[in-house]
Amino acid sequence: MSDDAQDDIILSELSDEELTLQMHDDLYDGMKDEIEESVNILLGRGWAPYKVLTEALVAGMTIVGQDFRDGILFVPEVLLAAGAMKGGMAILKPLLAATGAPQVGKMVIGTVKGDIHDIGKNLVAMMMEGAGFEVLDLGINNPVEDYLDALERENADILGMSALLTTTMPYMKVVIDTLVEKGIRDDYIVLVGGAPLNEEFGKAIGADSYCADAAVAVETAKDYMARKHNAMNA
Repeated sequence: MSDDAQDDIILSELSDEELTLQMHDDLYDGMKDEIEESVNILLGRGWAPYKVLTEALVAGMTIVGQDFRDGILFVPEVLLAAGAMKGGMAILKPLLAATGAPQVGKMVIGTVKGDIHDIGKNLVAMMMEGAGFEVLDLGINNPVEDYLDALERENADILGMSALLTTTMPYMKVVIDTLVEKGIRDDYIVLVGGAPLNEEFGKAIGADSYCADAAVAVETAKDYMARKHNAMNA
């Protein structure tokens, strides 16, 4: 029966404001097909791609992020929401590139060498994309060279590193120390996360921030980028 309620809503008949709110609900419920349809409807009504991204998708994912942080939503639901977001983003990405829409920032993320855990990292990557960041996900088991190559190649703002094993945690320091040796540490915001980490560890290895979960990572990244932009404009 649950599908009937959804079928009763004809997305194309909703006003812009109603449709935007409906998209927030559909993102929350992980309804990928509906999100894709709604993105196309708004574009068809003359909405700029950036407006669709910020007012419909990012605003919707912000609610998902808050409820995830507050323990109302859990990882499976957030992954569904992120999947729906990705469906919408796939339509918008080429249009955003063509219109030169402002980028929030660019992040390189990956699990460190010796570690093959990726659920938390994937969640951060999806939530960052949901917040309007461009994300390059390097996957698992990354040596320092992979991080350095990607940061330089992508002209990234943020480096995100994840570890789920106490034995692989120290490798984060290897990466940060290498950035320091090369004199490029200050070029990047370094965020670290993973179950065995804590704030003290983040400080000890020289990271900018330890992020307890994906929602915190997004908030932290936004704060740093706002400060960076303010400093550049000062």
